[in-house]
Amino acid sequence: MSKYVVMLIAALIGNAAMAADDCEARAAEKKLAGAAKTSFLKKCQADAPAAGNDCEAKADGKKLAGAARNSFVKKCTADAGKASAAAGCETTAAEKKLAGAAKNSFVKKCVADAAK
Repeated sequence: MSKYVVMLIAALIGNAAMAADDCEARAAEKKLAGAAKTSFLKKCQADAPAAGNDCEAKADGKKLAGAARNSFVKKCTADAGKASAAAGCETTAAEKKLAGAAKNSFVKKCVADAAK
């Protein structure tokens, strides 16, 4: 399993995109790479609040109930997962020093693979 797939699996567990970005920044500060970085990111993101909790709070703020609440939370959580996957793919593309069309193609494929 490649490094970016492992990162994406960890990111798609349902963590908020901001938590993923924070974990990436902390890993960069520690100058982690390879398996150490992957392990750190997995633990960091698991320890972060889940996107579902944030979506639940937003639903509470909107005073949604029943089917409307369920629909909102489901879409909100899915959107957070997509954003998290995109952030992970962007990071991997940067690590691979991709630019231009190669970067765009890589990120597009990476996000599509993560959605499967």
